[in-house]
Amino acid sequence: MESRDKAYWQAQAQELTIEHRLFIAGEYQEARGGESFTRINPATEQPLAEVSRAQTADVDAAVAVARLSFESGVWSEAGPSRRKAVLLRLAELMDEHREELALLETLDTGKPIRHSLRDDIPGAARAIRWYAEAVDKVYGEIAPTDPGALALISREPIGVVAAIVPWNFPLLLACWKLGPALAAGNSVILKPSEKSPLTAIRLGALAREAGLPDGVLNVLPGLGHEAGKALALHQDVDCLTFTGSTGVGRLLMEYAGQSNMKRIWLEAGGKSANLVFADCPSLARAAKASAAGIFYNQGQVCIAGTRLLVEESIKDAFMVELKKAAEAFKPMDPLDPESIMGTLIDADHHGSVCRYITEGLEQGAVLTLDGRSQNGNFMGPTVLEQVNPHMTVAKEEIFGPVLAVTTFSDEEEAVRLANDSKYGLGAGVWTSDLRRAHRLAGKLKVGSVFINNYNDGDMTVPFGGVKQSGNGRDKSLHALEKFTELKTTWLALD
Repeated sequence: MESRDKAYWQAQAQELTIEHRLFIAGEYQEARGGESFTRINPATEQPLAEVSRAQTADVDAAVAVARLSFESGVWSEAGPSRRKAVLLRLAELMDEHREELALLETLDTGKPIRHSLRDDIPGAARAIRWYAEAVDKVYGEIAPTDPGALALISREPIGVVAAIVPWNFPLLLACWKLGPALAAGNSVILKPSEKSPLTAIRLGALAREAGLPDGVLNVLPGLGHEAGKALALHQDVDCLTFTGSTGVGRLLMEYAGQSNMKRIWLEAGGKSANLVFADCPSLARAAKASAAGIFYNQGQVCIAGTRLLVEESIKDAFMVELKKAAEAFKPMDPLDPESIMGTLIDADHHGSVCRYITEGLEQGAVLTLDGRSQNGNFMGPTVLEQVNPHMTVAKEEIFGPVLAVTTFSDEEEAVRLANDSKYGLGAGVWTSDLRRAHRLAGKLKVGSVFINNYNDGDMTVPFGGVKQSGNGRDKSLHALEKFTELKTTWLALD
């Protein structure tokens, strides 16, 4: 990064060739209906590309190709060593093209280039590599039957998988799903968000170059209510994996029921609580992590620590440290390597976040840090204090750099406030009391609890939520369970 200044990235952006077409059967092609949608750079509000708009006919074609590739066995019946080699090569190619992919991600989403280059693209390649390495290390089972029988328990690829992924971490979250789905032997149709399709489209060619057979990975940029809905309703899609809003997740479940009862795996919304107790190891360290937990990626993170619950006795001292930590998150040009805060995804979302702030103030919250004085789609750190659990800003997912602060008097109240949510994705706990840490880890109704950190982790641990934050898990070996079916083979030996 040291040798790559803002002028370098601006020059690279000018020279960049952006692929805009669908990727089906190993080839780029225009949408059958000839329609497109415009991708706008959220930082400059200038057009980036006219992207082909997949609709029902394109979905039908991609599903047919995926089904053909799956049933042929060219990938589904390939040995684990073969699948491993291809996926490892794909990860290598992603690393080799990391600057191009990072630039596409930043231009498409407005996130800082330093984060795209340091976090998103390496993380995406790491996910592919991790599952490539895992595929030949997952074994079947033999059940403990009576001596007269042998019962084998095996896993088989589920078939045609549709992966619908969001715009906040486009390639990273796509690869959290592609890694296990492809490693297990499935054929996949990837539907990126219409707000961030560019890296997914580019991935198609890299997968082909890596040796992935034609039709095993297809990429369909398109609108959610068109291409996404068509995939969810399709009778020949066996499994749908999704990351996005709870509202859309609910619709996908309905569509599955209306069609073929396809498996539906959802990583949906969040309203995660970050609990800071008076005995936390370091106010400064907790404040720095809490600021990153809500302001990183402009707050557009499903597991963002958007609710800060802080013990009354330390509230004033902690807020001083928190606002000091927030100063580092100054919105800047995403192509400036010094920037650690870019833009919101688009003008509509910027307006939505502003409306939440206004509603919070109308309901009695106090604005102690205001990030709304930015131009265009930029928004800085924003803090609302004196928030009570009944306020909209305490209940709904804002998906922006807005922190809602509430105080508590004791452990019981902290747990009650934290669990008072329809969501259950994550929670943070800051304490020096090991017994309290274990107590709260058991009492908090979430998929992940972070003790004296916020949102740390790697590919070895599962990620997902409970309640209306969804079902199933991304990452770790547990993700393979989503893309395989268990089979019992019972042999009578007598």
